[in-house]
Amino acid sequence: MKLKKKIVLAYSGGLDTSIILKWLQENYDAEVITYTANIGQEIDKNQIIRNAKKLGVKNIIIEDLKDIFVKDYVYPMIRGHAIYEGVYLLGTSIARPLIAKRQIAIAKKFKAHAVSHGSTGKGNDQVRFELGYHYFGPKIKIIAPWREWKLNSRTDLIRYAKKNNIPIPKDKKGASPFSVDDNLYHTSTEGKVLENPQNAAPEFIFQRTTSPEKAPNKPTFVTIGFKNGDPITVNGKKLSPGNLLLKLNILAGKNGIGRVDLVENRFIGIKSRGVYETPGGTLLMTAHRAIESVTLDKETMHKKDEIMPKYAELIYNGFWYSKARFKLQKIVDLKRNKINGLVKLKLYKGNITIVSRQTKSSAYSMKKVSFEENKTFNKSNVERFINFHKKKLS
Repeated sequence: MKLKKKIVLAYSGGLDTSIILKWLQENYDAEVITYTANIGQEIDKNQIIRNAKKLGVKNIIIEDLKDIFVKDYVYPMIRGHAIYEGVYLLGTSIARPLIAKRQIAIAKKFKAHAVSHGSTGKGNDQVRFELGYHYFGPKIKIIAPWREWKLNSRTDLIRYAKKNNIPIPKDKKGASPFSVDDNLYHTSTEGKVLENPQNAAPEFIFQRTTSPEKAPNKPTFVTIGFKNGDPITVNGKKLSPGNLLLKLNILAGKNGIGRVDLVENRFIGIKSRGVYETPGGTLLMTAHRAIESVTLDKETMHKKDEIMPKYAELIYNGFWYSKARFKLQKIVDLKRNKINGLVKLKLYKGNITIVSRQTKSSAYSMKKVSFEENKTFNKSNVERFINFHKKKLS
């Protein structure tokens, strides 16, 4: 008896991937193995198992990757101050490389001939997933249903789901849901009224941040401790990477911090509007720049600022595992061992204020910058410095 081929599907348990699961079974006559990476998204493990079993899945893989996700993917990106097009903190972009890596590992374990994902044919995620698949499993077939099937709209998907008795979730207004992606770092919301950039984002779509207008009337203070460039403590308490980001998400979210509404330039050549919530990540980005300001020299800081746009673009476009990104990461991390200390922040109604920076680093000298008379800074050298640079004008 000929054994069925196997396909490992990146499975959320939601509408799109449940439809894809059924479609793969119908069109490829293969055993579908579902793979779910828990990277901090809202997840109902029991519901995922029920939905997969209802569609006949025997092998249901769910992995807890929250600490790995934050430590090995989010933290390196924070060290690089990666921001795409001035505002986007790359919350969706950074999640795909890890999922792709683990999905290929599962495929190899089960000797699957193919992997599949639920990314649409118009989005960036199809690129991010497939570049990751290729890096770790170049000989494993990739199935992208959105580029193959004849279900060309959300209406078609709903019709297919009803035909196959697949549950259709509802959002808070009782209509078919927005397109939402979330993980421990961020939540993104797209589609429906947001597709028209003239429309204001309705308040009910925000899931992890309080409206700044409704945030507490008293500020919240938080102190973040850094060691070797990475955060390790919040208010003096050492936390695992996953728990640290979760703690910051709660503190920032209740103070209305981390909302971004942008129209971005997708890698595939179209513009897309999204509403993003990155509360804890926004705190980390602010605090990291603050601690660098008193621990790193000017040349290192400016070099990091110089390469950041390209570094962010590589991550956005799906090139996390590229030689170019690895090379830039080495530059980013060149002096990370010097980045140690504490940063205290004030959070108030959507705003972040740096209260203090504390470090044992000698990069910042109070004696040299003091307005009081001192002998550590030779003012007579300033004139020679200016005269030297005058020559560069001609």
